[in-house]
Formats: sequence, C-alpha cells, structure tokens
Amino acid sequence: MQVEQKHIDLFNSWRADWNKFVRDVLHARLDREQQAIINSVQTNPMTAVASGTARGKDFVAACCSLCFMYLTPTFDARGRLVGNTKVAMTAPTARQVGNIMSPEVRRLFKAAQFLPGRLVSFDIRTDYEEWFLTGFKAGDDATEAWSGFHAVNTMFVVTEASGISEATFAAIEGNLQGNSRLLIVFNPNVTTGYAARAMKSERFSKFRLNSLNAENVVKKQVIIPGQVDYEWVKDKVQSWASPVSERDFDEGEGDFVFENGLYRPNDLFRVKVLGMFPKVAEDILIPYEWIELANQRWLALNEEGFEPSGPCRAGVDVAGMGRDESVVCRRYDNFVPIFERHQSAGKADHMHVAGMITKILQNDGSIAFIDTIGEGAGVYSRLCELGYSNAVSCKYSEGAKDHHDITGQHEFANMRAYLFWCVRDWLNPKNKMNPALPPNDKFAEEATEIRWKFVSDGRIIIEPKEDIKKRIGRSPDDFDALANTFYPQVSESYLSDADIEDDFS
Repeated sequence: MQVEQKHIDLFNSWRADWNKFVRDVLHARLDREQQAIINSVQTNPMTAVASGTARGKDFVAACCSLCFMYLTPTFDARGRLVGNTKVAMTAPTARQVGNIMSPEVRRLFKAAQFLPGRLVSFDIRTDYEEWFLTGFKAGDDATEAWSGFHAVNTMFVVTEASGISEATFAAIEGNLQGNSRLLIVFNPNVTTGYAARAMKSERFSKFRLNSLNAENVVKKQVIIPGQVDYEWVKDKVQSWASPVSERDFDEGEGDFVFENGLYRPNDLFRVKVLGMFPKVAEDILIPYEWIELANQRWLALNEEGFEPSGPCRAGVDVAGMGRDESVVCRRYDNFVPIFERHQSAGKADHMHVAGMITKILQNDGSIAFIDTIGEGAGVYSRLCELGYSNAVSCKYSEGAKDHHDITGQHEFANMRAYLFWCVRDWLNPKNKMNPALPPNDKFAEEATEIRWKFVSDGRIIIEPKEDIKKRIGRSPDDFDALANTFYPQVSESYLSDADIEDDFS
C-alpha cells in the first residue's frame, strides 16, 4: 500500500508539473523557452509558437503531445476509462507527418520505455479505443477527418501551421470543446493566414523561439544535440544582417545585439533566426513570403513525384574570373527544377558550361537565354559555332520599349528592369500563376535584397548590381538566371510561354 501511494503521489506530481514529466519520463532536455511552451499548453487552451530554424519547435510539440496523452485521461477504481483522451497531430503534407512529427514522438515514446500503448504507423494505440494519439496529413479534401473527433480531453497539434488552410482550421476549431488544446508551431514566413493572425490574437498564448537565445548559441557549444548552433548563427549574422549605430538601433525594427555588436536583420534573418515575420519595405522587389509560397508549392509537387517534361526555357548566368559558380535555371512554364551549378574555381570554363547547355538545347522546342555581357559571350559564341540557333543572347542593357508589366500600366528603363519585374509578376500570388520554385537560400536572399524605384519619366528601374553586391557580398547570379528565362526575344520556330502546357496546376 505504501508503494502504491508513492506511485500515486509521483503521478500526481507529473500532472501538476508537465515539465517534470518531460524530465522524469520522456528524458528530454528542454531549454527555458521550450519549458515555457510546455507550461502554456498545460494551462492554456490555445498556444502559438513562431520559430527560427532548428529551434526545436517540433520536438517541444511532441513533448506537449505526450504530456497531454498520458496526463489527462482518468480511470475509475476498477480501471475503466471514464475520461478519454485523443491527440491529433497534423501537417500540410504526408512527408512532414512521417518524417518530422512522427519520428519525434516515436523517439520520446521509446526513451520512456514504460509508457502504455504501442506504436502503429504514425499512431500510439492503447488497449482502449478512445485513448490514442494519431498523426495524419491535413488536407482540404479531408476535413471530414476532423468531424466527430470528440473526447473528454482533446488536443490538436499543427506543425508548419502557416501552410494549413482556413478550412482545416475551421474544422479543428469545431472540435475545441471540454478540456481541449490547440498547439500550432510554424516558421513565420508568411504574414497572412490563420497562423499569422494567431500571433496577434488574444485567444492564443504566444511564443517566439529565437535562435539567438538557443542554449547551444548562448554557450557556444553543443548542449542540446540537433538544436541550432553558434557557428550557424554567427554565419547568418555576417550574411543576413547589417551593423547599425547605437543611435539608429531600434528593437522595433528587429535590431539585435550579437557579440557586443548592434545589427539590423534582413527578412531572411528575421524569419530563419529571430522567428519573426518578414518586414517588407515598399522598394523591395520580391517579398519573402511570395518565395515561401512558391517553395511550398514546389515541395508539394515534389512529394507527389511530379517530373517536368517537354521543352523548357533556360536562363544562364556564366561565371567569370573571380567568381566560383555558373548557374543554369530551367523553367517549364511555372515549374523550376533545382538550379544547376558548375564550380569554376574562379576561372572561366566556357566549354564545360556550353556542354551543360547543349543537353538542354537538344530537346526540341527548348531555348536558352545567355547573359552575353561578360563571360557569357564566349559560351554563346561556342553554342553558335555548334549550330544551336535556339541559343539566344540576352543583354540587360537593351531597351525595353513596348514591354509592360502584367497590368499593362508600367514601363521599364531597360531590359534588366523588365525581366526582373517579370519575376515579380510571376511570383505575385495575386496573379495566380502558381509558380513552383525549389527552396534556395541564395535565391531568397538575392530576391529580397533587390530594390526598385520610378525614374523621372515614370519608368521602373532596378538598383545597380554593385549596390546589391555590397549588401550580400556577391552577385545575384541565381536571380539573374531565373530572370533570363523571361527574355522576350524568341525565334518564331521556337516555343513561347503560351505554348507550354500547364500540366500540374
């Protein structure tokens, strides 16, 4: 009897302090910010967590899920379940459920060793039909999966919540009755939608996992394996932030202190390090959230096994002396595969780059647009020698007379401005072109650093490349390669954009 009462007291101590359960049973090491999230989920019906990269948002979500799973059900004196518990974990794609959420739960369950239940696919199932944890993909075509998800104790955990539709959240909220919890975790890459509103809503207890505060970063050594580390953050401070004076320092702008220096973040740093939403200035060519939406679309297509086929438009940016990479971007209407690169080791390598392009040009209807100001001229000449009439010289200094934006209202100072604006129109969600772009930090940094303005005659101009290079430390080669694919000069015998069938939207 004495031992039994001891066990009861121990269990009650876990119910009173979920973080104690995390330490004693799950054997998980959480930092202070993660522990605060556990405390919130224990006591608050709705919790939202915006997070920087590798900050442990999915791990702490798994900890919360198992706390709710094992600390909320109730039984009578005869061992019958009288207060059932159901936990649903979901994400935008099956890959995220299977490769991100489920492994965290499985690892914690196995580490505990004595928790009741068994692992079945993405679930934890017990001997009671009404006591379980389940994981599945959230889809607009399966909102009925949420109907009837009722229990005395219910919890919904949503990872990558910025990619979940309003319809799914409406279905989830319809089940928030009794002792219920909703935990959403996400990278704050878009400023609209349910997750973004949650960070401003009084209904939610709100947290921000800032990578600068991660224990590995603060202590400059790996304390928590798998968490973001000091060297990564230090590199991003150098790459994605700019020093500011004490007089100009403004925390309201996201300015921060690192190694006794004062810095102002760009949008990539805000999202991936600080766990903050992007803050887009009016003169920025491409908002970060547009890129993120195109990345999400690409990941969804990739998960479905989509493979582009047929002719493409290829943009080529050739490396010259002092630059390491030549970049080739292929665009199949609105789908872009992973950018192709050739390491030139700082020296011109025209023959190799020409060989990369010939593989594209041999496909009937494909066409390559090569920047021929500088080293690209040699590659273009070689392709002409080989007889490829579907290789086109693309010069940003050309005029853009008679070319307009998608609305027909804007004119451009030169071809560079026109092509860059074509990328903007293509990515702009309002235009419903459904672009699919592979995740690429280099491209995202370049696109969100390019600025534009109106000149005195009302035409649009893009800032000089040298100004961009000063801020990011390199030429925007990836962006240039994609922009080249929108070059308007096409031989009549070759493909136009209108001729490429959109076979995946």
